[in-house]
Amino acid sequence: MTANAVTELIDSFVDYLAAEKGYSDHTCRAYARDLKDFLTYFVANRTTAATKDSQEAETDADSGQSAGIEQVSALVIRSYLGLLYKQKIKKTSIARKLSAIRSFFNFLEKHRVISENPATSVLTPKQDKPVPNYLTVDDMFRLIDSVKDHTLSGKRNRAILEALYSTGIRVSELVGLDVEDIDFDQRIVRVLGKGSIERIVPIGEKALQAVRVYREDLYGNSAKTPDIYKGPLFLNKNGGRLTVRSVARMLEQAARAAGLTMPVSPHDLRHTFATHLLDAGLDLRMVQELLGHKQLSTTQKYTHVSIERLMAAYDSAHPRK
Repeated sequence: MTANAVTELIDSFVDYLAAEKGYSDHTCRAYARDLKDFLTYFVANRTTAATKDSQEAETDADSGQSAGIEQVSALVIRSYLGLLYKQKIKKTSIARKLSAIRSFFNFLEKHRVISENPATSVLTPKQDKPVPNYLTVDDMFRLIDSVKDHTLSGKRNRAILEALYSTGIRVSELVGLDVEDIDFDQRIVRVLGKGSIERIVPIGEKALQAVRVYREDLYGNSAKTPDIYKGPLFLNKNGGRLTVRSVARMLEQAARAAGLTMPVSPHDLRHTFATHLLDAGLDLRMVQELLGHKQLSTTQKYTHVSIERLMAAYDSAHPRK
């Protein structure tokens, strides 16, 4: 198994994920990185690692073929996962790495590079179910109100917070919005989510007003007077599209200004959006649609938050608790 042969296989697999599965660039890069880490481990340990049989363990290094891939067994994969456990890698990360390995070998089996997928019999680690971080309604309002909108950047930042809380969209989806993606009359936003799947989500009037104020101020202060109704919705100081990291930094500063004791990430606002809607009685299926989750089980993690709050209210109010 030469390095070039392995690289070509991984590149073909990643191209397949992007072209046929519609995976994002971020996911494709993560899968490629995970596979390279695993195969690096395999090559470094194959002289001592258990393999299917001694005959398969022989590799013609000059052939440029991928015969060495056939030597990967379920035992080798379990050994690798065991190493990750010892390194105290998070279970979610281990599960993702196993998913990458399983998908890669499934791809090789489908294209008859190997005879069977060795990862099929390897069980996915049981995942912990942490309660999502979220803000209370009061803390969310404090966060938004902490952003002073007397400057252009302040107006932009306030519009970002209003939009994230109003729609529950991912920060990557937010920075990817163009002005024409918002229908101000219908109060809806067209969002391009994971897997390039488009969905329509409602947006509140307060968020729309904040966006209007920001865009009008941006248009009025621009020497080049660009068309206010075209291009990226949120811009950086150089006039380019805002990045995910820039939004995260802004949110960190806003949380400190609001006096919040817990760190707040853009994804926490998504959790906050979902939790508040469920607490208000919105159906779980509707929350699933708004968030763009493929599986209802992904959305159900928010019910744990609501149940905890329900039990806390019960314990504090019931006379015979």
